This record gives sequence, C-alpha cells and structure tokens, in this order.
Amino acid sequence: MTKVTKDSVASLDAEVRLLAAITYGEASTKDDRDEMFALASVLIRQKEARGYKSVTSFAAKEKTFAYAAIDGNVRFKKLMNASELEISKQPGLKAAVAAAVNAMNGGEDKSNGAYFWDGADIKTNYARHFKVRRGIKFTDQSHNIYGIKESTKVVILSKTTKTRSRATGKISTATEEVGRYDHQYDSTAAYGGTIFWKLNPEFLKVTRGWEYK
Repeated sequence: MTKVTKDSVASLDAEVRLLAAITYGEASTKDDRDEMFALASVLIRQKEARGYKSVTSFAAKEKTFAYAAIDGNVRFKKLMNASELEISKQPGLKAAVAAAVNAMNGGEDKSNGAYFWDGADIKTNYARHFKVRRGIKFTDQSHNIYGIKESTKVVILSKTTKTRSRATGKISTATEEVGRYDHQYDSTAAYGGTIFWKLNPEFLKVTRGWEYK
C-alpha cells in the first residue's frame, strides 16, 4: 500500500475548502456525513438563489448562512488551517470536504430541497426562536430530533376594497379573504444535530414570497 504523504495529497481548491469549513463549523460534533452533505447542499442552493458567483462572496455578504466563518468557530478554523494530509486522515474533515465537492458538483441533495436549517438552539430557545414564532411543521416525525412541538396557527390574509355608488355617491367597503396558512416552515430532513427546512408552499402562494428568504 502506498503511504499517504503531504506531497501526495492533491491541493485543495480554496472555494472547496471554504465551503467545507463552513459546513464543518455549522454541523454538530457528531461528524455525521449525511448532515454535512445536506448542509453543503443548502449553502450552495442559497448561494445560487441569491446570485453569488462564488462561495467567498456569498460567505462575506450573507453572514446568516456562514456564521461559523465569523464567530470564532473552532471547527471552522480547524478545517481552514488543516493540511491536505491532516484532512485525509480525519473522517470528519474528510466528510466535510466530500460534502463540499458533492454540493459544488450538483450531486445528491441529502437536504431534500431545503433552504434553511437549525441546530439545538431551536430547542433551547424554543419560545423565542424565529421559526417557531412563525410556525413550524414536521412533514415526517423522524425529523423531530429534539422532541419539540409544532407551532401551527391559522393566519388569514385579506384585502379591503372601496366602491363608490354612482347613484348615491356613498362609499361601501368590502373585505375578502386572499388566502390562509397555518405555518411557514416545513421540515425536509434531519441528521446528526440539524433539522432542515423549506418554506410551506401555501405560505409562499399566499404571500407571493421567495423560497430562499
């Protein structure tokens, strides 16, 4: 068997390394391969939806999705500073790089079309959590890895129109329903310590929103 040395390991592309480092930093410490593959796919999907040409520009501008790159995340720094040889010898780092390569090449999407994700904070900060307050629904109970409650509540959107009578000149007001939804976020998958989400189609239809916002 050929011994792997620093010189025999292919040089890692800067874009791949950055995506892998963000993925590794955002993932749980379980080093779950599926979790990292899903995260990398979501990051690339967001990058493309927002019109960025590179991971570097995306990470610099969209800090919400690349928080690991700016908050002193130890795991992010570990991969960014690791040699190719070190990466090849550590399963977690190697999986993160594989996830980045897969996502950048349009490979298998373990997130099932997700645009968002959450870690343990959705449980520890449940009452004040952004998504919880806007409504979450588990499309499969296996996605509920933190054992939290769904937060559905019917929201009805309506529009009011005013009409002036030609005969009397009086103005009448009429209100009609435009549409309704009971949550904003549908779960799509869950691996390791991460739940993945996309926006509820009914919410998007009623609000005429964008999938990635």
